[in-house]
Parts: sequence; structure tokens; C-alpha cells
Amino acid sequence: MVDRKKFNVLFVCTGNSARSILAEALLNQPIINRGHFNAFSAGTEPQGEVSAHALDVLKRHHIRAKGLRSKSWEEFAGSDSPAMDFVITVCDQAAKEQHPYWPGHPMTTHWGVPDPVALQGSDEDKRRAFRNAFLLLKRRIELFSSLPLDKLDRLSLRERMKAIGADPGPSKANPGGANEAYL
Repeated sequence: MVDRKKFNVLFVCTGNSARSILAEALLNQPIINRGHFNAFSAGTEPQGEVSAHALDVLKRHHIRAKGLRSKSWEEFAGSDSPAMDFVITVCDQAAKEQHPYWPGHPMTTHWGVPDPVALQGSDEDKRRAFRNAFLLLKRRIELFSSLPLDKLDRLSLRERMKAIGADPGPSKANPGGANEAYL
């Protein structure tokens, strides 16, 4: 696809306070990233702060949260912005919105993740919702980061990324999920 060592990936959500932030932090982890990605996140209507529950789930999984902030996707649409190779929406609302022009014509896909911020319930219910969103994103990001990006043509890569987003994750009927289909 692109002939360079690092790929820029932008995760987009509406508020950029939870799901996209979790995705950014996950892909920027050296153990997942393996030096091949620069991850960023942004929102169509940023909340201005990162959810305390998102920061808590990152802390519980020993993932660095320093420097994470809620920001607009307009920061990544200008000519002086880093050219994105991939733009991944993680919420249904952001996927339906008119996107700005992305310099570099990145590959785009949608990986819908239920919004843990919208959950009404106890603190334990909210922690569980954030943990579930985190685990679903982690699974998808691990699958994505293991793709042989330098060996796939654009159409094959688009299909694999779409399939990753369609994978509902592990279930009782298929405890391993669909990992084998992507590797």
C-alpha cells in the first residue's frame, strides 16, 4: 500500500472522550504497534475532556494515558496535518457524518463499538461497559496490526478491515471469535 515503515491511523468518534481515545491508546502501545503505527484520535463534536472511566480502564490495563486529549477532527484535515493512511470511525454517528477532506486519501472503514458513555446505570455497569468497549477495540486493533499491510493490495486490505469491524468478537458459540479469518 504505502512504502514506508510507519502508518498514520486516525480513530474518529463523536465526542472523542472514550472509544476513539481507547483506540488511540491501544494502537500506540509498543506491544501492539511494533513500531509500525502512529495512532491519533479525534471527534466530530469533541467533549473537551477524556472520560474518567476511559482513563480508569486504561490504568487498569497498564496502558499509558499521558497526553491523551479530546480534540476536533479538523486538527487532522489541514494541509499541515500528518497524512493519514487509515481513518477508522468507531461510532455509528461519526460514520454517518460528512467527513472533511483527508490529506493523502486514506483508507476509511467503520468499526462500530457501543457507546459506554451513553450507558445509564451504576458505576459498576459503566465500568463493565467501558471494559467491554476496550476489549472489543483491543481485539480489532490486534487483528488490524497483524495484517501484512505491505503485502495486501488496496482492495484486499479494504475487505480485511471491513471484516474486522464486522466481527462481533467472541461469543459462547465461537469463544475465539473469528481471528483465523483475518490472519
